Amino acid sequence: MWRQDDNGNRFEVVRKDSRAAADEVAATLEARGHKQLYWVAKAPR
Repeated sequence: MWRQDDNGNRFEVVRKDSRAAADEVAATLEARGHKQLYWVAKAPR
């Protein structure tokens, strides 16, 4: 799961074993109302 801050910097936040688990983390963080953008994408190997 990834995050982009207000300055456009992108960071990997967490790696999960399933897409569903990563989606759950992203939804939890988005629900907090922070200005950052969160999304789930396959991690580079």
